[in-house]
Amino acid sequence: MSTSTNYIRWFNELTIDDIPLVGGKNASLGEMYQELSSQGIQIPNGFAVTAEGYRYLLDQAKAWEPLHSALDNLNPDDVTDLAERARTARDIIYAAPFPLDLEQQIIAAYAKLQMQYGAELSVAVRSSATAEDLPTASFAGQQDTYLNIRGNVALLEACKRCFASLFTDRAIHYRIDQGFDHFKLALSIGIMKMVRSDLNASGVMFSLDTESGFNDVVFITGAYGLGENVVQGAVDPDEFYVHKPTFNQGFRSVLKRNLGSKKIKMIYSEGRTHEPTRNIATSTTERERFCINDEDVLTLADYAIKIENHYSAKAGQLKPMDMEWAKDGIDGTLYIVQARPETVVSQQNALILEQYTLKESAQPLVFGHAVGSKIATGTARIINNLNELKEFKPGEVLVADLTTPDWEPVMKIASAIVTNRGGRTCHAAIISRELGVPAVIGCDNATTRIQNNTPITVSCAEGDKGNVYAGTLKFDINKTDLTGLKRPKTKIMLNLGNPELAFKTRFLPNDGVGLARMEFIITEYIKAHPMALIHPERVEDASERHQLQALTQHFKNPTDFFIQSLSEGVATIAAAFYPKPVVVRMSDFKTNEYASLLGGRWFEFEEANPMIGFRGASRYTHPAYAEGFALECAAMKRVRDDMGFTNVILMIPFCRRVQEAEKVLKYMAELGLQRGDNGLEIYVMCEIPNNVIQIDAFSAHFDGFSIGSNDLTQLTLGVDRDSAIVAEDFDERDAGVKEMIRLASEGSKRNGKHCGLCGQAPSDYPEMAEFLVEIGIDSMSLNPDTVLKTTQLVLETEKRLGRS
Repeated sequence: MSTSTNYIRWFNELTIDDIPLVGGKNASLGEMYQELSSQGIQIPNGFAVTAEGYRYLLDQAKAWEPLHSALDNLNPDDVTDLAERARTARDIIYAAPFPLDLEQQIIAAYAKLQMQYGAELSVAVRSSATAEDLPTASFAGQQDTYLNIRGNVALLEACKRCFASLFTDRAIHYRIDQGFDHFKLALSIGIMKMVRSDLNASGVMFSLDTESGFNDVVFITGAYGLGENVVQGAVDPDEFYVHKPTFNQGFRSVLKRNLGSKKIKMIYSEGRTHEPTRNIATSTTERERFCINDEDVLTLADYAIKIENHYSAKAGQLKPMDMEWAKDGIDGTLYIVQARPETVVSQQNALILEQYTLKESAQPLVFGHAVGSKIATGTARIINNLNELKEFKPGEVLVADLTTPDWEPVMKIASAIVTNRGGRTCHAAIISRELGVPAVIGCDNATTRIQNNTPITVSCAEGDKGNVYAGTLKFDINKTDLTGLKRPKTKIMLNLGNPELAFKTRFLPNDGVGLARMEFIITEYIKAHPMALIHPERVEDASERHQLQALTQHFKNPTDFFIQSLSEGVATIAAAFYPKPVVVRMSDFKTNEYASLLGGRWFEFEEANPMIGFRGASRYTHPAYAEGFALECAAMKRVRDDMGFTNVILMIPFCRRVQEAEKVLKYMAELGLQRGDNGLEIYVMCEIPNNVIQIDAFSAHFDGFSIGSNDLTQLTLGVDRDSAIVAEDFDERDAGVKEMIRLASEGSKRNGKHCGLCGQAPSDYPEMAEFLVEIGIDSMSLNPDTVLKTTQLVLETEKRLGRS
């Protein structure tokens, strides 16, 4: 028996170079404990039982030959055979007695850790495989973790179970898929102070957006209690984003947030020796508020950025990271308990653009979080437990309450995955991303709403919300190689209103956003009329007042809800394209559209023709809406001044007269949006013939013009585009409309002002895009689905005109 070998390494003795000795998880914890503690990142102390300790255990027990007998010539796709052989392998390891010196070293190290943290210390016992957390394969969730372990006997038992978990069904199958030899890797164990997140919150975070691969954000998820629920997908967690470039400039704000349902939390089972943890239901109050505050979110973002910077510097290239965090309910400290390379999104080829588009519309059966951006069809197969997995056929859609690593052999052959529970960082989401399979996670009622053995369509191509439809809907897939794609001299910008699409859309070749519509954010996120939030007492319907109160109950003032929601929606678009310009149009609802917002009917006029009525600039200083416009301005001031998005350009719509422009700009200055301050540019929509006729006069007040070809067409031709009777006379290609556009472009140039076009015309008609290039327009703003096609046309036109 060996007495000289030391099988224990403390975190302060380890670096990332020690993966062969202690596995990826422990090596990373040691690296951070040594290198990043001085930067304020809190890492719980602990020690590793080395991979040599695992080999020593098996050597002494003469277990290698029996393990070979159990695992050699295994067919991983025979689920029954795999389960039997895996169980045999685990039994062999579990039956191996601890060599006395290894046992004594573990107990002595545990006693030393108790001296640091106190006799009542409980520990987390985490597996750390020597092939784990590699840049190309995550091995996430393949081995077991044991929480809240206290006492020598329980610790040794947990260590033995960790060693045995190297041969779970899922771990064996995963290694075969990844081409790893079972006998060339080993398991180290990490034993570390247990963070008391059972009394607070914990979660997972990434130093990029997991769906789009957008590198400029930190994505944080969290829920109450111990972190296993978030990792496993047993809860729908809260989500937060922080923008790295503006954070690094000193701006401290949450970019956007989503409230998760967080229906359960995992806590310690004090006095229950058979299970150290258990789940309990969260209270209504807990579900309705975020599990951590903004200060915590920003602290975690700071940790994530520092960790990514550290590993990137070591690697000599950007290294996106996947991290687990926990907040101790006793000392209030936020700890990092794991960090590993992100292995899926960061490995994808960004130069091949793949766009999925649904060609039919339908009402979704269920919806949840979209994972990826693909669409898939197949027969729904509802799986309620492990025993039913053998019924699953390749190409079916896996529908389940949640998935665990044991399900991975089936997930690999599914066309799509749908679950009741889980968030974007849960097991099902991680594995579906790794497999390139679309998944809709956290639907709540998928297993009851979807009918088993029926065809369904799973769509993740419509934003953050994933939809599941009955039947087989038609869809298109377009693949474009962006390698070497030239950029035209004419700026190609995007029309975008939905912040959920911003991160995915930013990868299109573009020069920024020419039209970011505020209306989508107000309709989808805020839902209420701004004046109803300011004056709820004027809403005469008790039910509407109750709905307003429910929307704003967690805010000190209802107007804070409006400002935060609008600013975060706009900031999300601004962040996606930062530092390129993002032109945000102030609200341009018509009275009938405003009236349809919650509480809106008590503040709006009835108009015979709202299209040319009380809309745009005329509202902003009018007593009926001036307070509402002040909220819009407060939100935009927050986006630029507090959140740091000075790439936001503001734009005034439907400004009929020069005097109206002067009045609106004066009011905006009083509200803290003075043109020129902090680089603020203000554009005006050029969509009324008077804007063209008096373009020299308007130029004195604005920094640029954006031609709204939709309204300019209807007002030039005298056609109400809402009227079906005369709709066929609406045509942006009319000679008179084109002349108005040409005059607007010339007038802008004459005054040294930017001139773009943000209407529908160039997206719908290639000849209009050609015309715009011919007249020398500065930019055209397109719908995302037409960007690539129109860019090619613009390049060809510029070449024909000798401008390339």
